[in-house]
Amino acid sequence: MLRRLSLLVGALVLLPLGIPAGDKEKLFVAKPLTEEKSFTPGIEGPNCDAEGNIYVVNFEKEQTIGKVTPDGKAEIFITLPGKSTGNGIVFDKKGFMYVADYMEHKIWKVSIKTKEMTVFAFDPKMNQPNDLAIAPDGTLFASDPNWVKNTGQLWRIDKKGKTQLVAKNMGTTNGIEVSPDGKTLYVNESVQRNVWAFPIKTDGTLGDKKLLKKFDDHGFDGMRCDIVGNLYITRYGKGTVAVLSPKGEILREIDVLGKQPSNLCFGGKDGKTVYVTEVTKQRLVQFRVDQPGLAWKRWQDK
Repeated sequence: MLRRLSLLVGALVLLPLGIPAGDKEKLFVAKPLTEEKSFTPGIEGPNCDAEGNIYVVNFEKEQTIGKVTPDGKAEIFITLPGKSTGNGIVFDKKGFMYVADYMEHKIWKVSIKTKEMTVFAFDPKMNQPNDLAIAPDGTLFASDPNWVKNTGQLWRIDKKGKTQLVAKNMGTTNGIEVSPDGKTLYVNESVQRNVWAFPIKTDGTLGDKKLLKKFDDHGFDGMRCDIVGNLYITRYGKGTVAVLSPKGEILREIDVLGKQPSNLCFGGKDGKTVYVTEVTKQRLVQFRVDQPGLAWKRWQDK
């Protein structure tokens, strides 16, 4: 009897291994992609190229931008010159990378093919350009916090690199993203825990902001949209990514295996893999989702 029970239990244990490969995968469950301590505590600003490689600032040492393959192999891609140190990264449809340099008040433009770096925009009135978002027409928006004063502002940067201050007297502006239709700019304030929505006017300036969501605890950092307009927001200190609907409803929160997620991006072969930079363990983690990311879709539409 014991032998028969043992065989039966064994068969039940082995049963899941026979589940067809095409069955539904686990969504919203994080797992590590890179080794712990492979990045510095300044790990930030991930974004993916058309081939699915993830670019992340401060790999192994400060001032670098690391290149990580979808299977987790990492190397230094470039090192920024002087005192320049990167934060947010976005790509345009031509494949150029734009990097917010918070130390030197610059936006760098980098060729993925040649690694040539040029200063795309510079404005000494910037506090420290932090994160970047890109509109469908290629216009950039930059968050610009002043962490000492707990204030912030927003910049618009046109396709020629001309800067324009489009919002001031805000809280600590940090995560920033443009909606799928290009008509709304989302910005969060880390210390004040607000998520704002600005209408983007036809001339590129911003209308009056509207409060999308105020959180009761923990800070924010980066955020990105999926193709249906849901906002994925890193909750620094809580160790989660919150998914916020375009109406400001919290749809879910995902544990990212560390208390200090700093930023995120969408990638993978189908755009449904979210990569998160996590400061506590200084590594990238990943999880699968149900909708492709907006940035991934723009690669398909180029």
